Amino acid sequence: MKLIGSHTSPFVRKVRIVLAEKKIDYEFVIDSPWLADSTVPDINPLGKIPVLVLDDDTPLFDSRVIVEYIDNVTPNNKLFPAPNRERTEVKRWEALADGLCDAAVAALLEGKRPKKEQSGDWIERQRGKVMRSLDFMGKELGEKSFCMGTHISMGDLAVGTALGYLCFRFPDIHWQEAHPNLGKLYDKLMQRPAFADTIPHD
Repeated sequence: MKLIGSHTSPFVRKVRIVLAEKKIDYEFVIDSPWLADSTVPDINPLGKIPVLVLDDDTPLFDSRVIVEYIDNVTPNNKLFPAPNRERTEVKRWEALADGLCDAAVAALLEGKRPKKEQSGDWIERQRGKVMRSLDFMGKELGEKSFCMGTHISMGDLAVGTALGYLCFRFPDIHWQEAHPNLGKLYDKLMQRPAFADTIPHD
């Protein structure tokens, strides 16, 4: 299998973390749709990363589809429970974490536009989504060891990825101070090789 992506995308990192947790070998192909000579649009018509190219050359996207596929085809370290209420809650955690990343990426990209073309209102709207998501995460986690209680799930990997992206791109958002329980979860996740080996960088 080949994973196409970058070292900066939180969605690519999420997939890399799952592949590492599952101990699956793959080829990591560095590419970004922002590059002039990118091949991503030729593989994914949406022009987004990550893309997982299977052994039969089938391209899978987006990250939620990829991680669920990986979990379904490997019996070890199951990250999604069987279809039931708990599975829905795990997927809700993932959707929340991915939504936080979507908002953070949108704010980052808007901030890279020429100053006179930027929309401060748009940036604040996206940052507001980030802050509300953090508040919700903190309340939902409470005093639990993991998002779903005592066992790690896809919810934790997605949340950890989102929190790591904030550390990388938005150090001014001091979420650890506002939500020490999230900080405790993140520190615990960072002790796992899957997280420690995939820290985002430019």
